[in-house]
Amino acid sequence: MIYIIGFLAQLLFSARLLLQWIMSERAKKVVSPSIFWKLSLIGAWLLFIYGWLRDDFAIILGQLISYYIYIWNLDKKESWRKVPFGIRYIILLTPVAALFYMVKDIPAFVDQFFRNEDIPLGVLIFGSMGQIIFTLRFVYQWLYSRRKNESMLPLGFWLISLSGSLIIVAYALYRRDPVLILGQSTGLIVYCRNIYILKKSKS
Repeated sequence: MIYIIGFLAQLLFSARLLLQWIMSERAKKVVSPSIFWKLSLIGAWLLFIYGWLRDDFAIILGQLISYYIYIWNLDKKESWRKVPFGIRYIILLTPVAALFYMVKDIPAFVDQFFRNEDIPLGVLIFGSMGQIIFTLRFVYQWLYSRRKNESMLPLGFWLISLSGSLIIVAYALYRRDPVLILGQSTGLIVYCRNIYILKKSKS
């Protein structure tokens, strides 16, 4: 059941990349469609739950950072307010509730996530580093888009995606986590293709 949740999240992440890629190929330029951000938000919500059930802090950390950036992009695309209020409320409060649950008993949180016998601390730090780098792409995208006052997916976003993804794949191979291996490996092609399209359009 836990793997089903994880695979469903990765399926949504893969679908967002595939759709973005197809739409970019058609437009002959890199585009940032609303569907990319909708699937990102739903996938992040599911992967957040998956990471919690797997006692994997690296996965949870990655979702917490980018979660509200997805919402910002949806709002910029004028799609966020079209989501029913009740669903918006649940989406907005899920990370807050989870954070509150984690910090209410710090010693238990540390035991659960950082003293996991299945994940040596060094490996956890390595995996967390990959997730942080991978998630910083959305911080970069958000800062870049704010400057342009438009939701965009610039070259830096794809370069950071590629770097973080390679680290996460290495982490996933060590953890023998089929969800992360499948999800990250499929994205590598799309990252490279978007980098190529952007470099070609600039030249």
